[in-house]
Amino acid sequence: MKLKEIQQIFHHELDSIYGKDEVDSFFFMLTESYFGLVRLTLALRPDVVISKEEESQMFDALASLKLERPIQQILGKASFMGMDFWVNEHVLIPRPETEELVHWITEDHKEHEDPLTILDIGTGSGCIAVSLAKKLPHAKVLAMDISAEALEVAKQNAVDNKADVTFIIRDILAAENLPQKKYDIIVSNPPYVRQSEKEQMKPNVLEYEPHTALFVEDEDPLVFYDKIADLALVGLKEGGALYFEINQYLGKSLVELLEDKNYKNTELRKDVFNVDRMIKTKKADR
Repeated sequence: MKLKEIQQIFHHELDSIYGKDEVDSFFFMLTESYFGLVRLTLALRPDVVISKEEESQMFDALASLKLERPIQQILGKASFMGMDFWVNEHVLIPRPETEELVHWITEDHKEHEDPLTILDIGTGSGCIAVSLAKKLPHAKVLAMDISAEALEVAKQNAVDNKADVTFIIRDILAAENLPQKKYDIIVSNPPYVRQSEKEQMKPNVLEYEPHTALFVEDEDPLVFYDKIADLALVGLKEGGALYFEINQYLGKSLVELLEDKNYKNTELRKDVFNVDRMIKTKKADR
């Protein structure tokens, strides 16, 4: 069967769900991943024919897309900071907003000459920890998560991207202290979506990504930030920096929480979509 014919079937079945442009994007991501055929090649060779076995791969992917399964899970990987990261149902799919957080950290510390010690709390796929280890090669990076399944994914991503990261399994909400030593940087993208916000979310997130990494109770939506900020008061070096990805609706509340704990120079930053998405604050010098 010609790939061009399969592309037409994709549009017939999926355009009403995703729109024509996104369906084209999915189709070419699949053909490149499965067959090594990029968009330009298919444009120059519109009569490319694939085998029955290869057809089955494409139609299996089509069936998953009709169920609104994320394309990254279908492919088993996602792009982040120019690298490929394995993903599955045990980890959140890395998002562009989180890249902005990593860029912020690296820009702040790229001129730092002394070795840095960094802790990533709730590492998931390891995208933050691995990226920081690559971008700040003089840093010692540790990463922790409550999920053993997530840590297996993160460890593989560190190996595949040749990043030196130490992984630790721990429930941050039950922790009495942070692992090992004092840190120059603590970063976290913890669960922050309130249960009441579920109705605003698309099925590809609600049905396929781990709820424990996404949701918090409405009554205490800053529970992870509160706990991490308390532990960081002890775990950070004097003048050390704490970075968070945040719920866009809770930025001001989090700024107040951090200032109440005597953090200094707190900065709330918007993402590319112009919503509050990141916070940086510092432990006060004595």
